[in-house]
Amino acid sequence: MRNTKSKLFFSILYPSLFILAIWGIKLFELAQNISLFTFGLFPRTFHGLLGIITSPLLHSDFNHLIANSPSLIILGAVILYFYRPIAFQIFFWVYLMTGVWVWALARDAYHIGASGIIYGFVTFLFFSGVFRKDSRLLSLSLFVVFLYGSTLWGVLPLKSGMSWESHLLGALAGTLTAYYFRKEGPVSQKYDLGEEEENEKIDVTGFGESFESQDKNPEDS
Repeated sequence: MRNTKSKLFFSILYPSLFILAIWGIKLFELAQNISLFTFGLFPRTFHGLLGIITSPLLHSDFNHLIANSPSLIILGAVILYFYRPIAFQIFFWVYLMTGVWVWALARDAYHIGASGIIYGFVTFLFFSGVFRKDSRLLSLSLFVVFLYGSTLWGVLPLKSGMSWESHLLGALAGTLTAYYFRKEGPVSQKYDLGEEEENEKIDVTGFGESFESQDKNPEDS
């Protein structure tokens, strides 16, 4: 029981620290009456390279930030809880691939926001269960579909001010990460009539919005 509580605590802690960081940046902007969107990701420019790292930390306004925060905590905690041995590698590759691909392929505008990461987490959790063919993780995949199935529309250019490229490329990054790590992390549970094995029960709890701009206005993700 203590190990389970400790595992749950740290699964929530790290996503919460990330949320505190992006909220701290927005509060700093408010206190200084400035906007840091120029530190966002502007595709195919030298100064835009920094945005590969900084763009998920920046949000256009508090509505954008509030929309992304719950999903970052929920999905981050789920990945840390069920994929603990490879959780930080998952975060790194989804974060990096999404940023690099948006820099290389997206429209000329500042892209900001963490929605690309959220789409990456959603597709990772879904396809990881599919690729592994594990009944426990397939249940988790269905749970993700139930919660986030409607976000599929976010990969299409349907809404002005939305960085749909971040959504689409983040989703692709999550899918490829799920495939790459399909043989690492949690393993299928096997049962032996001659031995008792401890089996963890799945306790699942648990997106965001993205914006776009034209010319050099920030596109949120």
